[in-house]
Amino acid sequence: MSAPERIPPRSVTTDAAAAELLALGELTVRGRIRDASNAALYCTVTYQGREAACIYKPVAGERPLWDFPDGTLAQREVAAYEVSEATGWGLVPPTVLRDGPYGEGMCQLWIEAVPDGELLALVEDEEAGPGWKPIAFAEVDEGRTALLVHADDERLRRLAVLDAVINNADRKGGHLLPADGERLYGIDHGVTFHAENKLRTLLWGWAGDPLTGEALAVLDALAEALKDGGTLATRLAELITPAELEATRARVGALLASGRHPEPNGEWPAIPWPPV
Repeated sequence: MSAPERIPPRSVTTDAAAAELLALGELTVRGRIRDASNAALYCTVTYQGREAACIYKPVAGERPLWDFPDGTLAQREVAAYEVSEATGWGLVPPTVLRDGPYGEGMCQLWIEAVPDGELLALVEDEEAGPGWKPIAFAEVDEGRTALLVHADDERLRRLAVLDAVINNADRKGGHLLPADGERLYGIDHGVTFHAENKLRTLLWGWAGDPLTGEALAVLDALAEALKDGGTLATRLAELITPAELEATRARVGALLASGRHPEPNGEWPAIPWPPV
């Protein structure tokens, strides 16, 4: 018997069979991601002579969250992928909900991050400087602070729009994965889609700025897909609550009405901790 074809992540993400591979393939657990706050298992998935690495997060390994009492983290991870796909930006790795060795959970294509020192930085100056956007001042040593900045990067700007739509409560630096081909992925979307405003992110550099024409066109398309009977609305209704779906529609509508990136409202900590 020949060995299965090993598929590089960058090939699978552009392959129409990626979701089929993740959903129908045989999962084999290879190890555990020990620094994850919930159970996260590194696996391989094999189907019809194809193989890829993936991450499997069983619902049984989720810790209950008092402020996210409805649904599961796994369902929200899949919902974030569905919205990402509807934007056409491909910012979330292929993600499915499936049964696995430890019960139902989310299964996501494993992305091998490549070194990229141009996304986040600490600078000693009080200004971000050309090509950078300020986030906040951070204490780096006792009695010394530095300015945390992120790149003025179109990939990050698209991700900031996606986070505003899905109401991401935990966009940390470690959740940004630069990949081959200058792709950028966001991962760990378990705390999203809350009906109340809980946006916490490092990507505040465009707060209050006008949205790009591209972003407005994407939001228009999302608004259409989120209407009753729309393709995205139908899919999300299987993954999040009716109140969360309605809140998603409202966030898209608010972004279109304002035409601007959202700003922190002071009702919720604006930056996740730890930030990276």
